[in-house]
Amino acid sequence: MAAQHGRTTAGGAKAEAVRRVVTPAVDAADLFLEDVVVTQAGAKSVVRVTVDLPEDVPGSLDSDTLGDVSRAISAALDADDVVPGAYTLEISTPGTSRPLTEVRHFRRARGRLVVLRLRTGGTTSGRLVDVEAGAGDDAELVLEDGTRVPLADVRQGKIEVELKRLDEAPLDTDTDTVTGAARDHTTGSARHEEG
Repeated sequence: MAAQHGRTTAGGAKAEAVRRVVTPAVDAADLFLEDVVVTQAGAKSVVRVTVDLPEDVPGSLDSDTLGDVSRAISAALDADDVVPGAYTLEISTPGTSRPLTEVRHFRRARGRLVVLRLRTGGTTSGRLVDVEAGAGDDAELVLEDGTRVPLADVRQGKIEVELKRLDEAPLDTDTDTVTGAARDHTTGSARHEEG
């Protein structure tokens, strides 16, 4: 699989250094490195790494895979002291609250209910069934009822949380025995304290 990488939104050179170190672990897991953020919280740094499935893979990232990649990222950061001193490592998936702003985000949202805020000020909603060819704003979103919306007309989209899907999700939390990171199955995140 070709390496796929998103953006680095905060932390400048430190975040770019973290991205360089964790990219091989994320690539080895056949995941997409969505975002890396490094911030300072008192004497500690907080390293937030967001991973996702590739855009052509349906479904959600399961907690076992998230735990595996969390251990691999933690080991990579331990091996290359790119974040000096104590830090908190948070590994997560984008979740349903992520704004849908890129073609990749909409492709990952196929099969989900979405609300689209249009550049004209209106909104439209429905189940997203396809994102038809086109790069960037040339793509077209296809809703289940046949509505077609050019991506260029969308200011922002969001996933509409479905209560039925929440009822089907496991609500337990367990602990990752390798890193000691608590994983919350409902949010798809792992947290690990270093230092």
